[in-house]
Amino acid sequence: MIFTELVLQNFGAYADRHIINLRPENNGSASPIILFGGMNGGGKTTLMDAIRLTLYGQRAQCSTRGNLSYSDFLSQSVNQQTLPGEITQIELTFEHIVNDQWKELKIIRAWTRYPQDGKDSLSIMEGDYYDDALANTWDEYIENLLPLGISNLFLFDGEQVKELAELETPPQTVIEAIQSLLGLELAERLAIDLDVLVNRKRKALAKKAQLVSLEEIEHKIKQQQATKEQIKEKLAKLQKELEKAQAKYEQAYDKFRSEGGRIAAKRSQLEEQIKNLTIAAENKRQELRNLATGVLPLALISPLLEQAIVQGEKELKSQQAKLALAIIKERDERLLEYLVTLSLNSHQLEKTKFFLNEENKNLNEEIEDREAPWLSIEEEGLKQLTNLLNNLLPFQFKSARESIKQLQKLEVEIETLETQLARAASPEDYQKLDDAVKKAQQELLNCQTAYAMEQKRCDDIDKEIDRAKKELEKYSEKAFDRANDEHIIQSVAKVQKTLQLFKEKLTLKKLNKLEVEVTECFRYLLHKSNLVHRVAIDSENFRLSLYDPNGQPLPKQRLSAGEKQLLAIAFLWGLARVSGRNLPVAIDTPLGRLDSSHRNNLVERYFPTASHQVILLSTDTEIGKAQVQQLRKQEAIAREYLLKYDPNKRQTTVEEGYFW
Repeated sequence: MIFTELVLQNFGAYADRHIINLRPENNGSASPIILFGGMNGGGKTTLMDAIRLTLYGQRAQCSTRGNLSYSDFLSQSVNQQTLPGEITQIELTFEHIVNDQWKELKIIRAWTRYPQDGKDSLSIMEGDYYDDALANTWDEYIENLLPLGISNLFLFDGEQVKELAELETPPQTVIEAIQSLLGLELAERLAIDLDVLVNRKRKALAKKAQLVSLEEIEHKIKQQQATKEQIKEKLAKLQKELEKAQAKYEQAYDKFRSEGGRIAAKRSQLEEQIKNLTIAAENKRQELRNLATGVLPLALISPLLEQAIVQGEKELKSQQAKLALAIIKERDERLLEYLVTLSLNSHQLEKTKFFLNEENKNLNEEIEDREAPWLSIEEEGLKQLTNLLNNLLPFQFKSARESIKQLQKLEVEIETLETQLARAASPEDYQKLDDAVKKAQQELLNCQTAYAMEQKRCDDIDKEIDRAKKELEKYSEKAFDRANDEHIIQSVAKVQKTLQLFKEKLTLKKLNKLEVEVTECFRYLLHKSNLVHRVAIDSENFRLSLYDPNGQPLPKQRLSAGEKQLLAIAFLWGLARVSGRNLPVAIDTPLGRLDSSHRNNLVERYFPTASHQVILLSTDTEIGKAQVQQLRKQEAIAREYLLKYDPNKRQTTVEEGYFW
C-alpha cells in the first residue's frame, strides 16, 4: 500500500486547496521518506488527522476530537476563514496490489460547517470512475487493508511513543492491536463461537422446568432488548430535537448580537468609556494649546532663524577680527622697538617694518570688505537662538506630533464606540431579544435533560440485560442429561483446552519471533550495542524485559529517557516487520527527548528502513540541519515540504522545501 496524494481544502488551519504529492520517488528512483517540516501548532498533527479521518471517517481516532460528536468534530475542523456553505474536503489517493496488479483508489470526504445529518459525504474513485458500491462498504474494505485496530502502530506520533516508553506494560488498546497484528485474535474468536455452540446445546438438553426458566430469562432479555430499541429510537428523535434546539439557540443568540443586544447590555459601560476618552482628548487638545503659546510657532520660520544664526556668526567673527587687528598693531610696535635693540641695520629694519605694514593693510582691507553688521546680536543671544533652533523647537515639535497622534487615536476610539452605541438596541427591543435568547436556552436545557434521562434509561437496560445473561450462566452441566448432545458439550470443553494450548503455543511462537525482531531493532538503534543482549516479551501482558550480555535482568529504569523511547520505537518496528503487512508508516514529532547520538542513529538507521514509505512530520529542532543533510546524503528523501503558519491569519500554507 502506497499513499500517493493528499488534498486538503479548508480543513483545520489549511485554507483554500492544498495538493500534496506523497509518492515515495525521487527522479524515478525509490526513496521512502516524505519529510514535512513545521513549528509547533503549525498543522503537522492536523495533517496526520486528515489521513486518519479520510481512511476511517467517524471511527477515526483523531487528536482533537476528544468527546465531541462526529458532527461537532466536523464543524470544528472547518477552517475559520471558510465562508458559510463553502465545502471542506479531504482526499487521499493510494495504490495497492489486487490480483498481482496495482490498483489506484481515491477517498474523498466532504462536508460544510453544518454537515447534513451530522455526517460527511464519502466518495470512492477507482481510476477516473466513482464506485458507489465500494463507498457503501468502505468500512469493511479498509479493514482488510489497514484495520483500524492496528492503524496506531503504523500512524503514530511522538507522544504515543513517549507514553509507550514510560509504561511498564502497553495500554489495552496497544495490546489489542498487537493481538490483531500477530493474528492471535482468531483463536479468541473461535473460543467465543464455541461458547455460543455450548449454550445452544445446553438449552436443548435442559429439563422441562429448567427450559421454562431459560425461556423466561430469554423472554425477559428479548423484552429488555425491545425496550432498548424503543429507547434508542426515542434517543434518535431527542438527538434531532436537541440539534434543532441548539440551532434555534444559536440563531436567537446571533440575532441578539447582530441587532445590538450585546451592545445594549453594556450601554452604561460604553457611555462611561466615551466620557473618559472625551476627557482624555480634551486634555490632549489643551496640551497642544499650551505648546502653541510657547516657542513652537517659531518653527514656522525655521529657515529665517537659521539665516539669523549664520549672520550673527559672521558679525561676531568680524568684531573679533577688528579686536585682533588692534592687538596685532600693538604687538608690531613692540616688535619694532625690540628689533631696534638688536642693532639691525636700517635696511633690514625698513624691510621688516614694510612687511608688517603690508600684512596689517591686507587684514584691514579684508575686514572692511565684509558686509556691514545689521543684526548686532551678542554672543549670548546667538547661543540662545542656536539652542532654540537645535534643541527646544525639535523637542516641542516632537511633543506636539505625539499629542496629535494620541488625539487622533482617541478620536477614532470615540467614533468607534459612538458607532457601536448608535447600533445598540432600544430598551424595548433589547428586552424582546433577551427574552428570545432565554427562551431558546431553556428549550435547549430541557432537550439536554430529556436526552440525558433517556440515555440513563438505556444504560440501566444494558445493566439489566447483563444481569439476565449472567443468570443463564448459572445453569451448569449437572442440569443436563446424558443425551447425545452431551458429547458435543464435552468435546467442546476438550477443544477449548486444545484451543487454549494452541493459542499459548501460537503466542509463544509469534512472540519468540517478535522478541528476535525487537532485540535486533533495538540493538541496531542503540549507539551502545553491548548494553542489551536480549529483549523478552511477556505472553500475558506483553511487558518488555531486558537482559544484559551476561544474561542478567537489566531494569528498565537504568535506561535513559531517550533509550526508553528507542525501545518503544524498536517495539513498533519489530511488530511491523513480524506482521508481514506492507504498509506506509507515518510519524508525527518523533524525536522529542533523544540526545544527538540517539537522534542520529534513528535518522540514519530507522527512518530510511522503517517501511517502503515513511511520512515524517518534524519541527526544526527534531530533524535539524545536520539530520536532514544526512538523509539527503543517503538519498532517502523523496519529497520535502514546509508547513508555514501565519499567526495573524491563523492559516497554514504548504511549500516545497524544508527549513534548510
